[in-house]
Amino acid sequence: MASTLAASQPHPIVGKAASSRVDGREYRLAAIDMVRGLVIVIMALDHVRDFFLVAAEQDPMANPNITVALFVTRWITHFCAPVFVFLAGTSAGLMVSRKSAGGLTRFLFTRGLWLIVVEGAIVSTSATFAPGGIRELGGQVLLVMQVIWAIGVSMIVLAGLSRLGRPACLALGIAIVAGHNLLDAWWPMSGPFDQQWPVWVALHSQMALRVGPFVVVFVYPVLAWIGVMLLGFGSAALFELAPERRSRLLWHGGLAVTAAFVLLRAAGLYGDPNPWMRQPGGPIATAIDFLNTTKYPPSLLFLLMTLGPAAILCAMADRVPAVVRAVLVTFGRAPFAFYVAHIALIHALSVLLGVAQGFAARQMTTMFFFYPKGYGVILPAVYAVWLLVIALLYPVCSWVAATKARRRDWWLSYL
Repeated sequence: MASTLAASQPHPIVGKAASSRVDGREYRLAAIDMVRGLVIVIMALDHVRDFFLVAAEQDPMANPNITVALFVTRWITHFCAPVFVFLAGTSAGLMVSRKSAGGLTRFLFTRGLWLIVVEGAIVSTSATFAPGGIRELGGQVLLVMQVIWAIGVSMIVLAGLSRLGRPACLALGIAIVAGHNLLDAWWPMSGPFDQQWPVWVALHSQMALRVGPFVVVFVYPVLAWIGVMLLGFGSAALFELAPERRSRLLWHGGLAVTAAFVLLRAAGLYGDPNPWMRQPGGPIATAIDFLNTTKYPPSLLFLLMTLGPAAILCAMADRVPAVVRAVLVTFGRAPFAFYVAHIALIHALSVLLGVAQGFAARQMTTMFFFYPKGYGVILPAVYAVWLLVIALLYPVCSWVAATKARRRDWWLSYL
């Protein structure tokens, strides 16, 4: 979860006309790190909700009777994956002037492979605590391919396409993001545990694949995410501009993208397989339905809804209070460490809660949607656990960020 500026031409950062060197790495921008830090902190809220909320649902957005509080809790986390994938592409695009074409290709390819391995071997195990298999799946080992998998595959594709140059990648990214919903009419649509389809279906739909003792669940169909990473790579030149111009373009671009979402969603002509409609519950219920766009795979409207406001936020990065900005930048400079650690930490805390509520620890060594009935806490307590997780992981991220700042070991680029 990864910017290069020409070493001979330092750029200002976040509204300051000083050198662009951050952490001793001239290719990193504090605005990118801050926004990345914000989205991974919000991402942790979604995962705490998964593991702790009483009567948790795999997709609470599908519940027509969802409360406003739960809807907002889930909806705000929709920004995480699009922003994270886009900024990973941006960081790669900023490396163009720092690495040779061959060096960048090798880095993206090996980094992508590494992320896929981590998703299957480490993150999936942390999510289940059952490396030997899950009882509910007949003893098979569950490998859940989520956002880290999507970033890894996208990086491998970008490794080859990056040689086309940033403008060509930008055009291709726009074409994929804008056009992939044309596949909806004929592409097989399936659920995450549907095992009847060949593996190519995972490009544009959720599915599962049984491989020996493993059940591989493709939660994140990758085609649209490849498009998002190409967009980020192709847009990297924007972050090489002077802060004032960069912020102005991000502001106007973000407003335009957000307006495009509102207009396209209101028209209902294209861009999401889940049309909105006026709800008998009134304006609030209708607004919820209007904002309930499709994430798996991310529709054009889902991406417009999230990337537009994110661009506006990035344009306003220098207006964030210094104390808050510093904390978010710290998280944003150690996103990989945060992601890997936070799944294990959240699951461990949920086991402790389960035992405290009278359940056996073995009942909690599974995926959260198999947790025993009666387990969990109410939504305010979910927020309390989220704040605890953030506080516990801050020292870890601070240490990782400081280590990456003072050392140049090659392997640190993969963290």
